[in-house]
Amino acid sequence: MIQYFKSDKPFALELGGVLPQLTIAYHTYGTLSPARDNVIWVCHALTANSDVADWWPHTVEKGAFLDPERYFVVCANILGSHYGTTGPLTPDPVSGEALYDAFPTITIGDMARAHSLLADALGIGRIHKLVGSSVGGFQAMEWAAQEPARFENLVLIATDAKASPWAIAVDETQRMAIKSDATYGEKRADAAAAGLAAARAIGMLTYRGPEGYNRTQQDLPGASLSDLHRAVTYQRHQGEKLCNRYNAYSYMTILDAFDTHDIGRGRGGLQAALDTLTMPAIVVGITTDIIFTPAEMRLLASRLPNAKYYEIDSPMGHDGFLVEHVQLNNILTQQ
Repeated sequence: MIQYFKSDKPFALELGGVLPQLTIAYHTYGTLSPARDNVIWVCHALTANSDVADWWPHTVEKGAFLDPERYFVVCANILGSHYGTTGPLTPDPVSGEALYDAFPTITIGDMARAHSLLADALGIGRIHKLVGSSVGGFQAMEWAAQEPARFENLVLIATDAKASPWAIAVDETQRMAIKSDATYGEKRADAAAAGLAAARAIGMLTYRGPEGYNRTQQDLPGASLSDLHRAVTYQRHQGEKLCNRYNAYSYMTILDAFDTHDIGRGRGGLQAALDTLTMPAIVVGITTDIIFTPAEMRLLASRLPNAKYYEIDSPMGHDGFLVEHVQLNNILTQQ
């Protein structure tokens, strides 16, 4: 069940500006032990929500690495999101109006500080394991860099310590699609829906990659030349599906935050920051991931002081971390 933490204290942002109050939506699973030593904190990816059991199949169940019979699992919805945490559609406490595209720029560091605020409010000090995949891994690395003594173990899946030029370019292409929609900037929740659908279709190409598409979107036997290609209907469906559950302003906010990610900023550079993360770390790459390639994941593991590298064999690209739960559970339940 979704829960909410609310703070009436101003929340200052890294790049300037202040959120006058803050709401954080979150889910928990399992029971906190009397010693408070069984916490696993999950940081979610781009358009996911705090309900890990919903978007990460077969991970929050008995015998899985987020086993609620063993662990107290927490996931907080990120700043700027569509799913309950303060974001572009949240009414301003003074005017009563949402800010939409005037919502301030946030960073991954801001997201991590919001997680810390919630952890303190829940009475959680030490965290047994911090888990992040994709943009969730950005948050995990930033939070660990902010408070390295807080975490006993770190799990980083299909992610990196800094946003790469390639990933930023993909984000900018999606922003261009959204801004090309003439309704972008209108003060309504469904503004720029066509642009958002196009942005999602662009994103899907990088999430699945050529092998994933060629395996799953071949035209069916007997298809007529007058029929739309299966790959065409898939792209349209993915765009429509996101528009039915998300909004363009939150999407833009999180893409912008993605591009700020660099745990070396203000810490003497990337390696100096990585050197502070001395807790045991598991780094997991995916064989066909074209956003965070296996080579990049191996490099990340080599630069962390106490990391082990594992690789998921999957044709499903970056989305392999969502699909290959058997391999992922096999890796992480042994640690």
